[in-house]
Amino acid sequence: MTENTRSEVYAELAAVGPYGVHPGHALITMVEPHPGRERAYNRWYEDDHYYAGAMAMPWIQAGRRWVATRELQLLRRPARSAVARPVTAGCYLSTYWITEGRYADHMKWTVGINRRLNQDGRVHHDRTHVFTAFQDHLATVYRDGATGPRDIHALDHPYAGLVLEVIDADGPERRNELLEWLRTERLPGLLAGSPTALVTVFRPTPLPGDRMSYVRQVEGIDTRLTLLWFLEEDPRERWDTAFAGIGAAVDASGLGRVELVAPFIPTVPGTDRYVDQLR
Repeated sequence: MTENTRSEVYAELAAVGPYGVHPGHALITMVEPHPGRERAYNRWYEDDHYYAGAMAMPWIQAGRRWVATRELQLLRRPARSAVARPVTAGCYLSTYWITEGRYADHMKWTVGINRRLNQDGRVHHDRTHVFTAFQDHLATVYRDGATGPRDIHALDHPYAGLVLEVIDADGPERRNELLEWLRTERLPGLLAGSPTALVTVFRPTPLPGDRMSYVRQVEGIDTRLTLLWFLEEDPRERWDTAFAGIGAAVDASGLGRVELVAPFIPTVPGTDRYVDQLR
């Protein structure tokens, strides 16, 4: 070998620190490829970046990509969103679980590898990051209690759909109150008899100062909650009854406001399925 990769360091790192299976953190990134570059973006992300820029990194446990066709984009609420401008922006969503307690270690690696990928010409620049944030896990609420897949399985289980919900608390001092209300009242009531098997709740963390310049700093660090609803059926099947008015209870609670409710379906790896349905 002509390069010293310091392989012995890997054995040292593996011998220390947390190595549980709980998804203590997540990367949730919603991206809009530039018009006319949708297919090129999909092939770059799926053939290269999903692996080299994510799954090959230490402490990423699982990942999955999702897509919103134009039909799904038009279901989003509210029309004036503080997250997506316009609300239809961001037709691809990628979600990754990161091992609890390994956030700082992972961030060191991800900044380094993405800088290297950029220098080597392996970054697709014809895209806009609409909502990209690393997040800390706060809660998971299950429809069926102790039965069924857990949150550790959610990105590997073949769920038919996902709904991204972003809620802003009415001030930093109210976020914990909002979380408790969601966990004990709102979510259990909405999950009962619904197509949603589980909901994970996260809070965003600030991106490092040495992040790549094309990723904007996270908004709502002190007030925001991010929810992922994992569905056993296509979100269009019961959208009007299950999700169309989902923000009303939050607004009525006085604890916060819903800034985005966005449905997605899973991509089909190795294909360009749905690329022709994005516009």
